[in-house]
Amino acid sequence: MEEERRTYIVRYGEVALKGENKPYFERLLMERMRKLLKKYEGVEVRKESGLVFIRTPLDLPQEAVTKEMGRVFGIDSISPAIELPSDMDVICEAAAEYMLEQLKLRGFRTFKVEAKRSDKSFPVTSPEIGRIVGASVLKACKVLRVDVHHPDVLLYVHVRQGKSFLFESKLSGQGGLPLGVNGRGLVLLSGGIDSPVAAFLMAKRGMMIEAVHFNSYPYTSERAWEKIQALARILARYTGRVRITSVNMLPIQEEINERCPEELMTLLLRRFMLRVAEAVAQDRGCQMLITGESLGQVASQTADALVVTDQTVQMPVMRPLIGMDKMEIVALAEKIGTFETSIQPYEDCCTVFLPKHPSTRPRLARVLEAEACLDAEAMVAAVLAEKEVVTVFPEDE
Repeated sequence: MEEERRTYIVRYGEVALKGENKPYFERLLMERMRKLLKKYEGVEVRKESGLVFIRTPLDLPQEAVTKEMGRVFGIDSISPAIELPSDMDVICEAAAEYMLEQLKLRGFRTFKVEAKRSDKSFPVTSPEIGRIVGASVLKACKVLRVDVHHPDVLLYVHVRQGKSFLFESKLSGQGGLPLGVNGRGLVLLSGGIDSPVAAFLMAKRGMMIEAVHFNSYPYTSERAWEKIQALARILARYTGRVRITSVNMLPIQEEINERCPEELMTLLLRRFMLRVAEAVAQDRGCQMLITGESLGQVASQTADALVVTDQTVQMPVMRPLIGMDKMEIVALAEKIGTFETSIQPYEDCCTVFLPKHPSTRPRLARVLEAEACLDAEAMVAAVLAEKEVVTVFPEDE
């Protein structure tokens, strides 16, 4: 006798719109799903006619599967389902049993059956399937009534070739594109609220993520470095392992502080950060840099400052938060689980040698004049020679 299994229907949104590259997107999506589920024995992930099905042993809790799949970019929704033969008597009996069980647990009063017939050779039309199944439920659960507009429970019946599925919920997924379809990016991970959210959004577009972090040890503490790794572990739930390159920028900051105008201190430091990040990115095969900057949020993020900063590097700088306000960013940080860690009060390198009146409308000519007394190439090489590299994995919950 075939072992009874739990079944989950997985739907993808944007991936389904792809053309000739669709099989590539599907393969990467399923690879990511299998990777997250491989910790459990006896799990099968298989694509069947435009949908992906997960089948697991009965003793694997539903919450474990839906939690793991809720972190997979590319999944639009997932439904725990009852898998049945495509036989109306079997479907009606299963629907009645399911609704009777749910009625005892939840005490609802109204329902609706929504049917879909993908197998056009099945002799009963979609409206008729809904009507017949609804009648069976009413016969078994006499306290229920049908409400086609605002039902307490919406029961789906999906008839496919050779088998049918009965399910109630469509649990929302992350959407987006599968990891790996859009290359690799390096995020400047500061430890604040914004940069982890920026990394998440770029990963949601299918980009593999690495990170560079800047410290000013001993002005910044070991606790600040631990905070960065904690943030990366949270991000790794969605992105997979995160490789972090930590660079001590204090020698550069001291040089700028001694030789350059105070009001340009922050801007010059940002330019050096991009130089260092670009060198790390090139070494790691990353195609672009990612920052958590939002237009006008602080002095170094005005339009003039961003233009001057970007002149430093050849590599594209992605700013997925550029048009978001702080409350939108905070809401997303709370949703993905980074907010509470981000607000821990450990200093970052940008708080060292902070000017009293930073320039908000810098001119490139003046910035270049200020930098002329610095050996940028040598300064970047010196701090990179002392870099520290760690790889973090998803935190256990």
